Amino acid sequence: MKTQIDHVVIVAKNLEQGVQWCEATLGVVPQPGGEHALQGTHNRLLKIATPAHPLAYLEIIAINPSAKRAAGAGKRWFDMDDAALQAAVAAEPRWVHFVANTDALQAARAALQALGMERGPAQQASRHTRKGVLQWQITVRDDGQRLFNGALPSLIQWGKAGDAEPLRLHPRNSLPRSGVSLQHIAVSHPSADKLQAAYAALGLEGIALTAGPADMLLALRTPKGVVELRSQGL
Repeated sequence: MKTQIDHVVIVAKNLEQGVQWCEATLGVVPQPGGEHALQGTHNRLLKIATPAHPLAYLEIIAINPSAKRAAGAGKRWFDMDDAALQAAVAAEPRWVHFVANTDALQAARAALQALGMERGPAQQASRHTRKGVLQWQITVRDDGQRLFNGALPSLIQWGKAGDAEPLRLHPRNSLPRSGVSLQHIAVSHPSADKLQAAYAALGLEGIALTAGPADMLLALRTPKGVVELRSQGL
């Protein structure tokens, strides 16, 4: 099983707020993304890849007010229907989660289940891009929860079943260089021992983990210098 950081998730009240925040905070304008019909959300994207994190990009995501979700669609991903999260991002976009790329999604789910952690079933998703249809599977719990204050990553596997080149249409291939790069991620959590076991089971490396109050630190090198974003236990 090969697992690595795929993207970090910034939740905004709306995309306009997210774009303004990105320009003011990181000094760049995010690229157009797309719509997620099943979730009723849409996004903007920013490439933050480095040799240590070759797939990494930043996603600014918000609820799409014009989207019509099917009845019984369940909670949106990333706790986006949670009242506390919505109240927090009403004032300012917040880094709340990250997603890990795996080449064996069901095995990764099973590895977490063996530790008593239910990451949720895999949903098939897609959106149109200029280079073709982007397809992926991503774990989403029925209750939409991130778990561990966002520090347990959702799992994603790009492409469709049997795809010989699953990363061919990965966002990293279509996003231009942004001038922003991922420096490091650090996590503090009261259940650091459980998170360490989860990261080890997934084979996920490169995240500094300590025991303490719930918080996540995302350090980005930007045109404005090194910018540190914190989840503040959300």
